[in-house]
Amino acid sequence: MKWTKFRIKTITEAEDIIISTLYDIGLEGAQIEDKVPLTALEKEQMFVDILPEGPEDDGIAYLSFFVEEKEDGSLEVNGMPADRDTIVKQIKEELDGLRLFMEIGEGSVTVSETEDIDWINNWKQYFHQFYIDDLLVIPSWETVRPEDADKKILHIDPGTAFGTGMHETTQLCIRQIRKYLTSETEILDVGTGSGILAILALMYGAKHAVGTDLDPCAVEAVAQNMESNGIAKDSFRMMIGNIITDKDVQDQVGYECYDIVVANILADVLVPLTPVIVRQMKKGGIYITSGIIDDKEQTVRDAVEAAGLEIVEVTYQGEWVSVTARKASQTP
Repeated sequence: MKWTKFRIKTITEAEDIIISTLYDIGLEGAQIEDKVPLTALEKEQMFVDILPEGPEDDGIAYLSFFVEEKEDGSLEVNGMPADRDTIVKQIKEELDGLRLFMEIGEGSVTVSETEDIDWINNWKQYFHQFYIDDLLVIPSWETVRPEDADKKILHIDPGTAFGTGMHETTQLCIRQIRKYLTSETEILDVGTGSGILAILALMYGAKHAVGTDLDPCAVEAVAQNMESNGIAKDSFRMMIGNIITDKDVQDQVGYECYDIVVANILADVLVPLTPVIVRQMKKGGIYITSGIIDDKEQTVRDAVEAAGLEIVEVTYQGEWVSVTARKASQTP
């Protein structure tokens, strides 16, 4: 099996947002190379206490994305035929867009070919169970320790496209969901990915969940994670499509149906999403957003208020921001 490798030279501060941005065009499973020292948490996740001294961090990072080559040498992204030049052009367009509001460094793109590599699975050796407050997140290849037997446990495996809960934006959303959740909650998870937010909402007692995503792979990811966590099939409805622009998806999701809408998406997507999603929310409903890099906070605040929502809370973790808002209980 052969893979085409697209390698981007950037800076460490831009790693997360470039990965998230290129995911939207179908590039998944980024391999990160940098000289940033491991944090205490990362060492704990790798069961490493002491590491040999490495080279000094120079702020440079390389992000590599792999696209499988078919037998005839063609490529496919998001289920659609693609060629190297087109993919490189898309990457450069996305990078140029990011340059308008943040520093991304050199932003050069190189293309190479690599033979049969298990890049999807090799990094799984570094993923171990961890906590989000009192919640234990654990992969399938590890067992629950006796002292954790009474804890709330989320069973989830790392994948190439979807989150596991380790990222700050996901943790910000989880805390807000838990804060506003009731046993009668109907929740809509826009950009659901692995389904982690909706699944956790159901585990904490939500009545029903609906998830939307652009990537057809999300259907299988959600189904697997529902099964792993004992979630009933009829409690979570999943659909593929763009809720921002597709009226059919909006109709299927339904109007004024949801007590909580959560969207862990980039700020540039939250801006057009917000005035649309207000119609899906019940009066008095809660809108939880994250995926917002700190210097885009005001942009999202402005979009939320322009849509007629009241900001009730803004929370932070690292360089990421979550904005929580409420729809008015009565029509003006």
